[in-house]
This record gives sequence, structure tokens and C-alpha cells, in this order.
Amino acid sequence: MRIVVDKYIPSVVQAFQQFGEVCALETAEITTEAVHNAEILIIRSETKVTKELLEGSAVRFVGSATIGTDHVDIEYLKSKSIEFASAPGSNANSVAEYVVAALLHLSQKKSFSLQGKSIGVVGIGNIGSIVVRYASALGMTVLQNDPPLARETGNTNLLPLDSLMECDFITLHVPLTKTGEDTTLHLFSQERISKMKKGTVLINTSRGPVVDGNALKRILDTKHLDGAVLDVWENEPLIDIGLLQKVDIGTPHIAGYSFDGKVTAVKMLYDDACRLFKQPIIWSPELNGTGSIQKSIIVESIGHESEKNIYDVVRYCYDIETDDVELRTMASLPEDEHRSYFRRLRSEYRLRREFFNTSVVGSPDALVDTLCNIGFK
Repeated sequence: MRIVVDKYIPSVVQAFQQFGEVCALETAEITTEAVHNAEILIIRSETKVTKELLEGSAVRFVGSATIGTDHVDIEYLKSKSIEFASAPGSNANSVAEYVVAALLHLSQKKSFSLQGKSIGVVGIGNIGSIVVRYASALGMTVLQNDPPLARETGNTNLLPLDSLMECDFITLHVPLTKTGEDTTLHLFSQERISKMKKGTVLINTSRGPVVDGNALKRILDTKHLDGAVLDVWENEPLIDIGLLQKVDIGTPHIAGYSFDGKVTAVKMLYDDACRLFKQPIIWSPELNGTGSIQKSIIVESIGHESEKNIYDVVRYCYDIETDDVELRTMASLPEDEHRSYFRRLRSEYRLRREFFNTSVVGSPDALVDTLCNIGFK
């Protein structure tokens, strides 16, 4: 078999070489001509899987190493009996850790404690459910919203969206949907953002168009919100530089880009392909020693700076400010370089391990529960 894969997906060549000849390409090189004779196609969200890409090809299986599917024409794949798999939940912990890093960064930057602050979590799926747990571990009061899940389960802890508008933070973890009862396109419109309590911070790590970027930019100018954290943007990779310059933290759609999350996604797609093509499941990421980095951090004292200690431990693993600084560099580049720069930040993203790879040594008892509950050893 011939397999075409995006070269920036870690471990993908090792995983799929069992099926035959693997051709690892730059994202931009995944074209109609490149996939014509391929039977398996493994892509990231930057590749749009459409009729134009696949018409007349030999492709029988498309795997997207992502949780979202809005870049894939699923109905077209069904019409051609092409199997499709994505990786829901693969990067859920990575995104939740990003939210933790953002919250702690803001608490230190703006000199407040997260203890007792309220956070509204919109979307209680793979990611949102972990965010609920981690925010609770940080001492925050958590309110939850998920209309489809509320209808399905009758869970009275799932509140209407209006009930979250008085929260100090609101964080979004929903898919991008453009039709139906629960459409999320511009879910946070001018009207919705204006309903948020004065001083709230909005966090979006879901999909850019869930928030009306122009509306957010106008409202940030009025100081109605205390700030915003955006990992996702409308019109990626040509993002709004004006909006970037107004948010507290801006990053290039990398919240879910931990090494662990990426490899988990590959494993999920590999297993699906093995089942489809009746191949034995042989490959496991544990056999690939690439990411076996373990770290330790020593915490010796605590005093009255317990949240500062937690921030320092998290920053040791993941310094969110690095991603923010790198994206802001875009503003100094010629406009015709913005698209390629944004894509390069994603495709060449540094190795980032999730918290469970780090052991905290000598941690004061007061920190043990919090650090364990957000994933550290």
C-alpha cells in the first residue's frame, strides 16, 4: 500500500510503515497529485479534505490527527465509501494544561489569587471535563454549560449559558457547528460578550469562529472585559493582528500540541487503520523511545506564595509566555509573510511534554494535593 502522511505528525512514519510505503510530505505538498495513488492519507487540521483533493484517488482511509472535523467533508467521504477517523480526546489533557497555564500566568501578571474565583466552562466533553477538574483543584468555583449533554443526561449541574455570565473567567471547549439547535458559530457574539460581567476574562481554545473576533476587539477597547486569551482565531492562518495586540495571551493554535497528545492521536488512527485493513496491532508509542523525557523539579519552600509555587512548577513544564511572544513577532513582519509564519509556528512547534512526565521533589504538603490533582507526580 502507499500511505501519504503529514511529516509534522510525530511518530506517524513509524506507525504506518507496517502498511507499506510511507511518503511523508510538507503540509502544503499534500495535493491532489500527491494523494492520487495513495490508499491511506493521514493529515492535520491545516489540510482541507474535500472532493477536490480526493476525487479520482485510490484513498480508502483518511485519518486526521485532530479532535475537530470541520476541515473534512465527511459527507463526501461517505458518498465514496472512504473510511474516516479522527482522534477525539487525544489532546484533551494538553488543552486543559494550557488553560491551567493561562490562568496561573494571569494571576501572577495581574496580582490576584485564583482561590475563590469563578470560572464558567462551556462544553463539558473530553477537554471541558478535565478543565472542570483542574480548575477545582486550583480552588476555583466552577460552573458548567453543555446544552446537548444536559438534554441527554438531565444533569442539573449543567446550567444555561446565561447563568455563566457572572463568572470571573469563561473558557470555551465546543466544536464549531454552523447549523442546528446548538450552533456555535459566533456563539460569543457582540450581544453575548456584552452580557458578560464587567472584568471577566474570556478564554478560547476551541475554534476561532466560536468568538466574533471583531466584536471581541471592540469590547476589549471599552475595557468591559478584563482581558482575553486566544489560542484559536478566525481566518487562520491570516489572523487579525489588531486583535492579537489587544489580548493578554495569544498563541498559534497550539494548546493541544503536547508531544503526548500528538502521539496518542497517531496511535488512535493506527488502531483504526489496523481494524479496517485487518492488520495486527503491533506498533505502540512506548516502543518508539522518541519522547521518553522525564524531568524533576525541586520545590523547597512555600511561605505565603503557594500559588506562585504552583505557577513556577507549571511554567517549568510549559511556559505559555514563550508561545505568546513568538506569535506577537508576527506584527513586525510584512503582511505577506503572516500566513507562512503562523503555519511555521505550528508545524515546527517545540517538544512539549504533559505534566505527568515531571516529578515534583520535596514539595510542601500544602502543595501536594493541588499538584497531584493537575497531573504532576
